Amino acid sequence: MSLFRETADVSVRPAVPGDDVAMTAIQVGAWRADHHDVLGDDVLDALDTVRMREQWAAAISSPPGPGFGVLVACDGPDVVGFAAVAPGQLLALEVEPRHQRVGHGSRLLAAAVDRLRRDGASELVTWVLDGDAGREAFLSGAGLGPDGRTRTLATGVRDVVEHRWVAEV
Repeated sequence: MSLFRETADVSVRPAVPGDDVAMTAIQVGAWRADHHDVLGDDVLDALDTVRMREQWAAAISSPPGPGFGVLVACDGPDVVGFAAVAPGQLLALEVEPRHQRVGHGSRLLAAAVDRLRRDGASELVTWVLDGDAGREAFLSGAGLGPDGRTRTLATGVRDVVEHRWVAEV
């Protein structure tokens, strides 16, 4: 028996009710792995995962308006990543740490851009947490770049800075 699959059983599809559970676990796991140095234990331990799951469930079942959507990346039957879009924006893109760097993020980004184009967007905007070199490298490789704008978010424990990245789509 081969350890490698001859054809990959990977896909991206629209999120459905029930995906919110995996999405919340993925988001928390990715933030702990990728943003621990910036956010710290105090912020990560204060995450309200019940509220996060409820918000993802609502985003899936009752998007706030046209152009909003949630996509999930699957490895076989398992949800291993997700992306959320709003008109002209990539709101979130996370991949479970054990499944990073095997193409799920690229598939999610491509599907998100397709969705944005279909909805009439000509530009993609997203925000990158200060110090997230991995995400910067990923987005740069996909043709996005920083435009010099920043914003400061209050986490309730400490403020964090994000940088805006953009690309024409």
